[in-house]
Amino acid sequence: QVQLVESGGGLVQAGGSLSLSCAASGLTFSMYAMGWVRQAPGKEREFVAAISWRGGSTYYADSVKGRFTISRDYAKNTVYLQMNSLKPEDTAVYYCAGRGRPYYSASVEDLEYHYWGQGTQVTVSS
Repeated sequence: QVQLVESGGGLVQAGGSLSLSCAASGLTFSMYAMGWVRQAPGKEREFVAAISWRGGSTYYADSVKGRFTISRDYAKNTVYLQMNSLKPEDTAVYYCAGRGRPYYSASVEDLEYHYWGQGTQVTVSS
């Protein structure tokens, strides 16, 4: 059974930083592209960042490019999202997501992710 468990959310002032983690189990982590998706209250789910299964390719939404960094640690089966220069509009529940099959490429489409974590709340105050 695949499990993705996020951690690291919280409350931060605008301009601050947070680091999210997602621990994966039940799948061969090194074979799966991973991503982060967020959903703000009353809004649709939005792609944030993705990383290829090799880790050599990363993708970002325009709204976070230059501020957020996705990375992965194969030894820890964990994917990270470092968020800097946070803005109130970054407030959302952040979900870790995994592609449905090994060696699938990373995707900027949230619908193409099959495995999902429970989400972690990020709140940025102005």
